[in-house]
Amino acid sequence: MTVLVNLSFAPLKPTGWLTYSLNLLPHIKYLGVNVLSPREIPEVKVYQSPANITTECGIKGHFQRLMWVQFKLPSFYKKLNSQLLFSPIPEVPLFSSCLSIVTIHDLIPLRFPQEFSTAQLFYCRNYLPAVIKQSEHIICNSLITAHDIQRFLGVSEKKVTVIPLAIDRRNFRFLDLPRKNYFLYYGRHNIYKNLNRIIAAFAALPNKDYELWLAGPNDARYTPTLQAQVEELGITHRVKFLDYVSYSELPVIINQAIALVFPSLWEGFGFPVLEALACGTPVITSNLSSLPEVAGDAAILINPYNTAEITDAMQTIAHDVKLQSHLSTKGITRANQFSWERTGKATSEVLSRYL
Repeated sequence: MTVLVNLSFAPLKPTGWLTYSLNLLPHIKYLGVNVLSPREIPEVKVYQSPANITTECGIKGHFQRLMWVQFKLPSFYKKLNSQLLFSPIPEVPLFSSCLSIVTIHDLIPLRFPQEFSTAQLFYCRNYLPAVIKQSEHIICNSLITAHDIQRFLGVSEKKVTVIPLAIDRRNFRFLDLPRKNYFLYYGRHNIYKNLNRIIAAFAALPNKDYELWLAGPNDARYTPTLQAQVEELGITHRVKFLDYVSYSELPVIINQAIALVFPSLWEGFGFPVLEALACGTPVITSNLSSLPEVAGDAAILINPYNTAEITDAMQTIAHDVKLQSHLSTKGITRANQFSWERTGKATSEVLSRYL
C-alpha cells in the first residue's frame, strides 16, 4: 500500500493547513506514505516539489502550483506506484487516473465573495467542483463545512466525512501565568474576521485601563483601514498591532490575556478558539458557523454582528473573577476532547477504505 501525500503548498511559516497536514502524518504513515513537499519533514520520505509554488508565493505561486499539480504530480504518482493521492487541501490533477481524497477546510469565498479576488472566486466556482468530481471522497473539519459543501457544490452527504481538527497540546497549554490587562485577537485581518467590530466594542468599554492586542500578519488591503479606525476613535495608545507572532511566542501571549475575542463572521473550524481554550484563557466567540461546534459551552457565544454584545461580554469577563476561573476550567476540559490521535485515526480509516 502506498499513499502519496501532496504538500506542495507547504510554506515555511506555520499555517492552519500546514499544522493540520504535519500532525496527520504520524498517524497515517503506517499506510505507506510518500510526501511531495518543498521542505524536509521528519520520519517520512519526501520528494522535492518546487519552492516557488507554496502558499507564500502569492497568486502567481498558486497558479504555478495548480499547473504543477495538473501536469507534474501524476508522474510522481505513477513512478512511486501510488494507490491513492491524499491532498490536505482541495487540489488534485484533473482528468487523471490518480485515485484521490481531499480535505476541504471551508467555503468562505462563496459566502463573502466581495472580499476575494476574481481568481479566488474562479477557483471556488470552477476548479473546486471539478476537484470534487475527480475525488473519491471528501474530508472536512466541521458539520457546518459539510453543510456548505452540500449547499454550494451539490455534493452528496455520502461522499463527505466530518473529522474535527485538534491542536498541539505540548505548545498550547495552561502555563499558570498572571493575567495582564489586554484582550487578544489573533489571525488574519480580512473583513469577515470582524476586527472592525472588535475595535468598536473595545472602544466602548467604560474602563479605559485595558489594551487590545491584535496579533497576525499586517495586510495592505485591510490593516490600514483598521489603523485609521483606531486613530479616529482616539485609542491608538491602547491598541497594539503585533504583526506576525511566532508559534513559540503565541502561547504566552494567549495565557496572559484577559480573554480571546474572536467574533469571526465565519470559520471552517477556528484554531484560535481551541488554542485559547487549551491555554485556559476565557473565550468570546461567535454563535455562528463552526465556532459553537468547537467551543461548546466553554465560551461566551455572541452575535458577531452586534457590537454591543461584544462589549458586554468583554466587560463581564474583565470584572467577574469567578467567571474567568469557570471558563478557564471549562475551556481546558473542552480542549481535551480534541486530539490529533483521534483526527489521525479517523483520517486513516477513510484512506484505508480506498486502498
